[in-house]
Amino acid sequence: MNTSVFEASDNLAIAESYYNAMLAKDFDKMADYLHDNVHFIGPLAEMHGKDAVVGAAKNFGGILQDIKIRSRFAAGNQIMFVYDMVVPAPIGKFRAAVMMEFADALISKIELFYDALPFQEKKSDIFKNDSK
Repeated sequence: MNTSVFEASDNLAIAESYYNAMLAKDFDKMADYLHDNVHFIGPLAEMHGKDAVVGAAKNFGGILQDIKIRSRFAAGNQIMFVYDMVVPAPIGKFRAAVMMEFADALISKIELFYDALPFQEKKSDIFKNDSK
């Protein structure tokens, strides 16, 4: 793999900008960071393509109140964040992690890790026709 530390730092900045755009509900800006063929894998759904991922983010963005990134790591074309997300009660704050891969300075893969049990009730609202 021929990726420099500078490029890994760029990937961290891109990933953080992606989440800042999501938090600001600026979904057009968020889409700018995604590869057209982005692959999303999460506990509640798996999908391919920028439109599907942005659609799910719009739906989730309706309940998202805050994101606090607690830790960040980068190696090669991958980054990993550990963060707290805040949504309305009864869920409130929940811990999550994400691993992202990059191609052509765009997010090409997003893999989320979190306890999905509190979200089962909202699954169909967030992922519309794209759920597992």
